[in-house]
Amino acid sequence: MLNTTVDPGFWCECWTRHVDDDRPPTLFGSYDARTEVEANNWVSEILRTISPALDSGASEEAWERLFDHRVNTRRALLRRMPWTVSVTHARTLITWTVSPVTFLPLAHRQAAELPTCAYDFKPHRST
Repeated sequence: MLNTTVDPGFWCECWTRHVDDDRPPTLFGSYDARTEVEANNWVSEILRTISPALDSGASEEAWERLFDHRVNTRRALLRRMPWTVSVTHARTLITWTVSPVTFLPLAHRQAAELPTCAYDFKPHRST
């Protein structure tokens, strides 16, 4: 039987972009957090980990976010508001986003008969 409960949570992403060109940002990583604490900790741990390698301005931005803005961040997440923080290191902009989401259950396919058309699908091959 399909579980129809949905779970609130947060979708967290880390994007990077070189500030001197017009290329779109690159997704560096993502994380599905089940609570605001987990979402906040994901960003905080990354900032703590990389801050020693950042230039002095970016390192100061990271530590300011970790200590001075932590209460405001927690409040925003508790209100299920989207939240973003960015630091610029050298010529790279690093942005973390946290967005409130509702996680939907996936259909359980064990012991279920798939429709015959499922076996007719053939992926396209690039040439």
